[in-house]
Amino acid sequence: MIKKFDFEKMPVVEVVNEILVDATKRGASDIHFDSLAEYMKIRIRIDGALIDYAEIPNTIKKNLITRIKIISGMNITETRLPQDGAIKATLQGLNLDMRVSVLPTIGGEKVVVRILDYSMSLNGLEHLGFSENNYKKVLRMISVPNGIILVTGATGSGKSTTVYSILQKLNREDTNIITVEDPIEMDIEGINQVQTNSEIGLTFATALRSILRQDPNIIMVGEIRDTETAKIAVRASITGHLVLSTVHTNDSLNTIERLLDMEVERYLLASALTGIISQKLARRLCPKCRTTRKTNEYERELFKKVLNKDVTEIYSAEGCEVCGNGYHGRIALHEVLLINQQIKDAISSGIKKEKLRELVYQSDVVTLLQDGLEKVVNGYTTFEEVLKLIELEDDEKTKDAVSLAKALDYTKIANESNQLKENGDPKIEVTDIEKKPDQVTKIEENPNNVTKNESQ
Repeated sequence: MIKKFDFEKMPVVEVVNEILVDATKRGASDIHFDSLAEYMKIRIRIDGALIDYAEIPNTIKKNLITRIKIISGMNITETRLPQDGAIKATLQGLNLDMRVSVLPTIGGEKVVVRILDYSMSLNGLEHLGFSENNYKKVLRMISVPNGIILVTGATGSGKSTTVYSILQKLNREDTNIITVEDPIEMDIEGINQVQTNSEIGLTFATALRSILRQDPNIIMVGEIRDTETAKIAVRASITGHLVLSTVHTNDSLNTIERLLDMEVERYLLASALTGIISQKLARRLCPKCRTTRKTNEYERELFKKVLNKDVTEIYSAEGCEVCGNGYHGRIALHEVLLINQQIKDAISSGIKKEKLRELVYQSDVVTLLQDGLEKVVNGYTTFEEVLKLIELEDDEKTKDAVSLAKALDYTKIANESNQLKENGDPKIEVTDIEKKPDQVTKIEENPNNVTKNESQ
């Protein structure tokens, strides 16, 4: 329902405050102010979906944008160039921490306010929706004294939340942790955080060089964006430091390929890489109103193929006073790859992509599709949400797209490998991959139980 404001009685200052507070209370992650020809449309993003919120007449639009610029520390006279700012204030008892971006468009300036929510990071790593198996692998990763751990996914997939949760877990008195970020999204006590500033030459790469002279135990690089940063981060990890960072890729295999494309030497990457956490966010089913329904033939076939389970009933979204549309919050789907010696040797030797793919998914890895369907069975999300995230083959337009056909292929390799391990077959070497029998076999009945506290 579109919210109405009485602009004759309410000053613009109060209108802006009301929008910021109300969007925060509704659990929105972003507020979009879109300049159209007739009016300004305001939309808010809740659980990943944009919904219409309000309409602002053009007579008020300019004053409203100016007010947002003032409180976010921007230049109000500049309307031709993009600007970035931040809002930190306490309104109606709420501590607001927001990032603001202004972009000039043909219809006027478009403003996007990103609402930062640290509650998930503060709750701890164990509350991020990891299955029991994946959580144990993450703990093994971060217990290694040196190496590089990468958290990957698209923009808005919760990478920063995962990285900050890991930092909270590692933050101890006897550890020197230094981060280099753009921007610093969460202020953590006991951690030295560096804000990059490209205008004065303080880039990720230059900051990293100085950080290495500060005797750090753990380094967090906000994002690996270019070749120089990638090379320095990898070299830092093999000189006795644990390095955490994020990359915009969709799965483990694409992450390895992206780093090689960034001209990181194979022998360095093989030595440095400790683990990769790939994730996507699915809308979480509202536990108060979710209902069960019978699975159709296609769904039963997919569950059988991916999980080797006969699933006859799953949960679906209903809608109630609490959630509105059947969903409340979001849950992450994970693919956690702990790099073993076989994969290290394969990266170093430069084997073909097809062989590397089989080797990656023969290791102890649960694919995104497997993890997603397990969470469907456990009632945390819906079948439709998982298939929306694992793009259909016809929609595969980018190099990093995860098609359903590709996801099924990864799962098939993982299933075959699991069966070989159960039967006590000898370890498969890199040279033996093409000789492996082409069969889909049984996996563990429940390889990735979700802990009880995650369902609450």
